[in-house]
Amino acid sequence: MMQFNLKIGRFLRNWPFLTILFWLLVVMTAKLVDLTPNQIALANILHAPDLSGLLGYDDLGRNIFSRVLAGAQVSLIVAFVVTGVTLVSGTALGLLSGYYGGWVDHLLMQVTNVFLAFPGILLAIAFAAVLGPGLNNLVLALSITGWVGYARLTRAQALALRERQHVQAAISLGASTPRIMVTHMLPLLAAPLVVEATYSIAGLVIAEASLSFLGLGIQAPNASWGSMLRDGVRYMLIAPHYVLAVGISLMSLVLAINVLGDRLRDHWDIRREI
Repeated sequence: MMQFNLKIGRFLRNWPFLTILFWLLVVMTAKLVDLTPNQIALANILHAPDLSGLLGYDDLGRNIFSRVLAGAQVSLIVAFVVTGVTLVSGTALGLLSGYYGGWVDHLLMQVTNVFLAFPGILLAIAFAAVLGPGLNNLVLALSITGWVGYARLTRAQALALRERQHVQAAISLGASTPRIMVTHMLPLLAAPLVVEATYSIAGLVIAEASLSFLGLGIQAPNASWGSMLRDGVRYMLIAPHYVLAVGISLMSLVLAINVLGDRLRDHWDIRREI
C-alpha cells in the first residue's frame, strides 16, 4: 500500500512533464501515424465515442481523435515558432536598450509602451484581420505582438548587469559590445528568459485557439482546436463529447505548461534560498 501511494505521489509530481511529453510525442509522430482528420463520413455525424472513434465524431462525421491530434500539432508548431522568433528579437532589443541606455533606451521603450497600451490579443486580432487568415499570417501576427515582454524583462535585467564588476572589467579590457552582451550578460539572463518563454508558449496556444475560434487563424478543413470549439458549441446539448474532447485537451496542455513554468520559477528563485 505504501509503495502504491509513493507511485501515486510520484505521478502527481511529474504529471506536467508527462502531459507535455505526451503532446510533444503526438506532434513528432503525427506524420508517422495514419491520421484522417479531414475524412468525412456522413453516417457517423455526431456519433458518441466508441471503439472505432475514441473521442466520437463531429458534425461532418470526421474522427475527433484524429482532429484533436492534428490540432495539437498546429498549436505547438505555432507556439514554438512564435516563441523562438519573439525570444530572439525581444532579447536583442532589450539588451541593446539596457546596455546603451540614453536615447536608444528611450526610443525602444517608447515603442514597447505603444504596444503595451493595447492588450496583446487585441493587437494580434487586428494584425491577423489585416494580414488575412492562414498559418503563416497567424505566426506573423503573433510574432509582431509577442516580443514586448521579452524586451522589457531583458532591459530591466541588463540595466543592472551592465554595472556588474565582470562587465565593467570586460569593457576596460576592450572587449567588443557583442562579445560583452553574448558572453558576459546573456548567460545570466537565461533563467528568467526560459521561465518567460514557458509562460509564453501556454499563452500562444490560447492565442492560436482564440484567433482560430474567431475565424482569423487556421482555416477549414484543416484542424485547429479553436475552430473545433467554435463548431462544437452549436452541438453542446446533443453532442457534448465534441466540445469536451477539445476543451480538455486544450486545458491539459496549457495547465501543464503553466505548472512547469511555476516550478522552474521556484527552482531558480534565489530568494527562496536566503
